[in-house]
Amino acid sequence: MSKNKVYNDILNIVGKENIMMDEPMKKHASFRVGGPADVLVRPRTEEQLRDILLYIKKENVPYLVIGNGSNLLVKDGGIRGIVVEISDNYSDFKIDENRIEIQAGALLSRIGNAALKAELKGFEFASGIPGTFGGALAMNAGAYGGEIKDIVKTVKVMDVDGNIFELSNEEMNFGYRKSAIVENNYVALSAVVELEKGSYDDIKATMDDLKERRTSKQPLNFASAGSTFKRPEGYFAGKLIQDSGLKGLSIGDAQVSEKHSGFVINRGNATAKDLLNLMFAIKATVNAKFGVMLEEEVKIVGEEPAAEEE
Repeated sequence: MSKNKVYNDILNIVGKENIMMDEPMKKHASFRVGGPADVLVRPRTEEQLRDILLYIKKENVPYLVIGNGSNLLVKDGGIRGIVVEISDNYSDFKIDENRIEIQAGALLSRIGNAALKAELKGFEFASGIPGTFGGALAMNAGAYGGEIKDIVKTVKVMDVDGNIFELSNEEMNFGYRKSAIVENNYVALSAVVELEKGSYDDIKATMDDLKERRTSKQPLNFASAGSTFKRPEGYFAGKLIQDSGLKGLSIGDAQVSEKHSGFVINRGNATAKDLLNLMFAIKATVNAKFGVMLEEEVKIVGEEPAAEEE
């Protein structure tokens, strides 16, 4: 694969302002680590996205679809092929009474503020999650007793052949950090959520309470990808890590947060290798002590750097 050819071919679909070559992925992921993507493209319409996916299939180019990278760990060697970024380039939403139609790139925080202004309740749990709506749909994002599946009515997706169709809530097959989007390699385009009419003051009070709980308990002043590990059945990942004596453990600038052991953080200059080595050490220690094998909630992508020639 010639990345110059791929760049020039995709350039004809989206225009120069929406495509980058050798783009550092640390600029596009909340962990602030990661080597370059061969080509990063930001489609602004469904038509552009369809044309990109059809090109990818025709040319057999490896690809990855991302939102704003809030749940992503990109290895230091970067990503070969095409990264398709759907974030603020595709982020409109429209409120109609108690329903909101939302494009996949909209930030959850922005939707939450709009729901508050419209006095619609039910989105408060998601308003502090630092991700896009598309990512939340794919992973059935949840917090503080709420999940995306609780409010979604229908979801519009695109398959790898560029076909667009609508899925009902049931057809989305929502589960713990999974959905039909992940299972079938769909790209989320938009969805309709249904909320309830409420009181502005009550909704704001709930949002403020959740914000305070996040701020007091989570290391929001450091780069991370949120909760690093999924919740094992019958346990809490953070407690297992803390009870294993790992709070504050560091490898390079990667650290188990001293504020919340469920978070691996980048204290400033960590590499992806530092983070991965720390996550491996956590998993090995917890498994040895409690017989529980933790599973990453963060999505790990990309390649190791090429070995340096001696």
